[in-house]
Amino acid sequence: MTNPLSLSPETAPHETAPHHLALGAVALTSRDPERLIPFYRDGVGLDVLATGETIVLGTGGRPLVEIARRPDAARAAVRAPGLFHMAIRVPDRASLAARLLALHGLGLRMGASDHLVSEALYVDDPDGNGIEIYRDRPADEWPRTPDGAIAMATEPLDLAALAREAPQSAQPAPAGTDMGHVHLKVSDLDAARRFWVDTVGLTIMARYPGALFVSADGYHHHLGLNTWQSSGAPAPAAGTAGLDHFTVQLPLVSIEALGQRLAAAGVAFAALEGGGLSVRDPSGNTALFRPA
Repeated sequence: MTNPLSLSPETAPHETAPHHLALGAVALTSRDPERLIPFYRDGVGLDVLATGETIVLGTGGRPLVEIARRPDAARAAVRAPGLFHMAIRVPDRASLAARLLALHGLGLRMGASDHLVSEALYVDDPDGNGIEIYRDRPADEWPRTPDGAIAMATEPLDLAALAREAPQSAQPAPAGTDMGHVHLKVSDLDAARRFWVDTVGLTIMARYPGALFVSADGYHHHLGLNTWQSSGAPAPAAGTAGLDHFTVQLPLVSIEALGQRLAAAGVAFAALEGGGLSVRDPSGNTALFRPA
């Protein structure tokens, strides 16, 4: 086993912890959104739900990736805070094998890892945005440490075995595909912890050199936060290509409580139509909290 992670909640239960959290669409900015369509359609397997100034892709009518056109967008610096990867979760191993087949058919370079709790493929879209496609193992199969915590690792994924489960021809991602987690580059890990854990109320599930993994309801992680490339870097200028925002879905009562905590912490936020709110974390990453 390499790079083992012991996943155990480090914050005591408290009434600010959000429940029933789900991630919605990740919104990107691109000079040429149409250039990205074949990757997301043919490689990731998403349906094109809308075209125009914003390309919307998803499955079963559910938007997962939104790409807004900005012809003058500057390319984001590698060291800048922003998207490390968005993680699109497929419902089973055969669906992951189908994505392996599709990505290989496009001639794309990819990485692959067995995290014990999940199996994952890693690839960049044509703009350089990081994409993970993964399937979770059933939660009752997640390995445990002697103290009962969830254990994770980064081990090689047996691609030959996975490929044997692939269909004879590429297939789209099935209904049930969703946004499993979002991994962010941040400039200051302590500031990110204070925001996402102390104020938003997520639970630390793992610490790793230069990174935290946080979640709600005992999931292995809904958000990854790392400073591996971005320590001390300023937020990218408005309109830079790459991550514009990502969406977090919560019950309305949880969003209202979050607004109160943000106000008490002196964190600026904007109200959204329908009872949501928009807020930037200390590294400049924007999250839209919308009612589930």
